[in-house]
Amino acid sequence: MLSRRHLRIKVMQILYGHSHAGFDGISAGEKELLLSIDRYYELFLYQLSFITEVQEAARRQYEDAKLKHLPEEESYPTRFIDNCILTAISENKTLNELYKKRSISWVAENEIVRRMLKSFKSRPVYKKYMSADNNDFEKDKEIIVNLIKKGLEDFAPLLQYYESKSIFWVDDIDTVNFILSKVIWSCKKEETGDVFSEMELSLDDEDREFTINLFRKTLMSADKFEKIISEKTRNWEVERIAVMDIILLKMAICELTEFPSIPVKVTMNEYIEIAKMYSTPKSSMFINGILDKLLVDFRTQGLVKKTGRGLMQ
Repeated sequence: MLSRRHLRIKVMQILYGHSHAGFDGISAGEKELLLSIDRYYELFLYQLSFITEVQEAARRQYEDAKLKHLPEEESYPTRFIDNCILTAISENKTLNELYKKRSISWVAENEIVRRMLKSFKSRPVYKKYMSADNNDFEKDKEIIVNLIKKGLEDFAPLLQYYESKSIFWVDDIDTVNFILSKVIWSCKKEETGDVFSEMELSLDDEDREFTINLFRKTLMSADKFEKIISEKTRNWEVERIAVMDIILLKMAICELTEFPSIPVKVTMNEYIEIAKMYSTPKSSMFINGILDKLLVDFRTQGLVKKTGRGLMQ
């Protein structure tokens, strides 16, 4: 589920933390890196379980209204509590086993769920969805994506709860919401259950190896890479260059020279894009310029050794 870009960002975050606080040896850094990735997947599961808890809270409200004979509630459409995608998620055995394994539960946090439902029910998009003439699979998807992007995104009680659970989740929440929305949009009516059963919720061996090697090799050669960078930034004092830019340059140099299966163009584009997201407004142009100069030298020195057709580009 995590793309290589997300894995690069995870490595960058741990290296950045190391540059400020430090840690005892490479193994400790690797442990923290893998933990941060595992907690990312856990956050994804929390978000999945939360949106179905909102549906369940709506179901309880509806049943309570029926017991109390409230006509205005009894006559209200059950479209949200019958949402076929939310139902598929809540009934998915694979997900429920993972929730149990990781002790994911909202039983003690019913107030957060209730407040989220109240907030969401007040939104025009929810009222429009509920007043539609017919149930529609695409509209079922649309309302969930709206709940994720507009409801959960800036819902303070939920964000505070996540912050108390993990220091990693403050940085991860936007990415999780983006990917969760994409997963929902990818659902097809006849395959909804399969989408959630087949999700990759852990690193495969190849991505794990890439992540650990990128971290380890960048850290072990940090001084050498910094010297290379300083030779191309003689009009700059390295100490005055943004710390994040230095880290991204070191990681890019590592990939260019130590990862023969990754195309040059992919490495260049990835670190320029990450710089746009995480560093200063001018960082992407700065990193692009430095990498262009370094690439010329690396090729002249035979340091860029890529295997496979077209990987030198």
